[in-house]
Amino acid sequence: MRVLLLYPLFPKSFWSFEKTLALLNRKAMLPPLGLVTVAAILPQEWEFKLVDRNVRQVTEAEWAWADLVILSAMIVQKEDLLHQIQEAKQRGKRVAVGGPYATALPQEISEVGADYLILDEGEITLPLFVAAIDRSEQSGIFRSNGEKPDVTHTPIPRFDLLEFDAYAEMSVQFSRGCPFQCEFCDIIVLYGRKPRTKTPAQLLAELDRLYELGWRRSIFMVDDNFIGNKRNVKLFLKELKPWMIEHQYPFSFATEASVDLAQDQELMDWMVQCNFGAVFLGIETPDEASLTLTQKHQNTRDSLSEAVHTITRSGLRVMAGFIIGFDGEKSGAGDRIVQFVEKTAIPTALFSMLQALPDTALWHRLSKEGRLRSQSANINQTTLMNFVPTRPLEEIAREYVEAFDQLYDPERFLDRAYRHYRILGEATYPKKGKGSKKPINWVTIRALLTISWRQGALRKTRWRFWRNLWNMWRYNPGGISSYLSVCAQIEHFLEYRGIVRREIEEQVAQYLAEEARVASRARAETTVEAVKI
Repeated sequence: MRVLLLYPLFPKSFWSFEKTLALLNRKAMLPPLGLVTVAAILPQEWEFKLVDRNVRQVTEAEWAWADLVILSAMIVQKEDLLHQIQEAKQRGKRVAVGGPYATALPQEISEVGADYLILDEGEITLPLFVAAIDRSEQSGIFRSNGEKPDVTHTPIPRFDLLEFDAYAEMSVQFSRGCPFQCEFCDIIVLYGRKPRTKTPAQLLAELDRLYELGWRRSIFMVDDNFIGNKRNVKLFLKELKPWMIEHQYPFSFATEASVDLAQDQELMDWMVQCNFGAVFLGIETPDEASLTLTQKHQNTRDSLSEAVHTITRSGLRVMAGFIIGFDGEKSGAGDRIVQFVEKTAIPTALFSMLQALPDTALWHRLSKEGRLRSQSANINQTTLMNFVPTRPLEEIAREYVEAFDQLYDPERFLDRAYRHYRILGEATYPKKGKGSKKPINWVTIRALLTISWRQGALRKTRWRFWRNLWNMWRYNPGGISSYLSVCAQIEHFLEYRGIVRREIEEQVAQYLAEEARVASRARAETTVEAVKI
């Protein structure tokens, strides 16, 4: 069996970083970890080729070679996924689809002609699919019926199928699931509320494989909450530290975690000692009433701003997610988020309008209340909310656009990045081993020169850029490389904030025009009824 593993395009988004990646000759931030894991679970006597369309196009020779095409995608990749299914079917290929989007909205995949739906978690449903193939079945839907797999049996992903030079970071996964119950989150729907972890030996074997294949850069732990099972995380970190020392710190790590990380200094210290450099926090909003309503109680137990400072002072760069549009939200939510981000000096703040994702508690509640505008959803930052909020949608959209614009004003961004790294300062580097020095190549030098020219000469940020860089040299020289990599993000956000404004304002205009048409028809119908009476 010759299998073409196909990963659809991401639209331009907050995390796409095209202009930033171009500075380093990279094509995409992260590889499709799900597909290389699928390749490891399927029979190894099968032949595999993987094409990430965020890196390159599929060739006609690859289409012709394949007996079977397998695709996986998130909701944000919906448009290209559906297009690639059609491309495969036009060439007479059998098509199997899995991943978060197919699991959440399988009917949409079936409508475009996919032959097999491999839903839920592949450790359970892929063997069912293979059995059906062995029986020569031409179609099927494979589900786990609520069963969650033991991930300690998940094999090492087929990292050898990836084009390493195309990616800025590598991906590995330690755990699945999250113990919390945030109303808007689909992670607990997909993976459950009992975090399941791999064994330390298992994940170290994955790192061994990456090391063997020559990877020597950043690795993102794609866990939706890396610290969901703190006991097992600490057991892993205690084995990771000697591995890192033995291999002279070949990797740096980043991950996602809940804000209660700030309550465990031992855990933060272990992460820093293992060369974790950054963590993404789901803060969502500084409005406690909104956090309580959406059942994100873990963010209400302590001061959010103090939690951010505690994590930063421990040596971890903080990235964070924020959302506008919660029920009962008061006017000015956008400004309050900007004020919080400025106060805590978080450089990279993902900001989105709330979406009701399929099958979440929020989606079910709004469906019962008759407030869903669409049964689907899109978690990109250029999409209006898919439900009727409790305050005017146009007001929320206006606050969102203005806040996004302020967050990614170049001067503000550089100022936050500098202040953040000054807090990191001495906290980070004495706690880490010195490790092996990474060679400086021409690509790195060219990226540095480009950033210096654009931010230090062409733009109004010139004085701030050089002043900050000088002070970094004085107070946190070990952090300069990481600091400049964060500064490079503004190359993406300068363009992207304009895209957010344009597309949101266009959608608001369409929304208001449609509302006006509906109101006009309602008035006309009322007039007709009045005349009849």
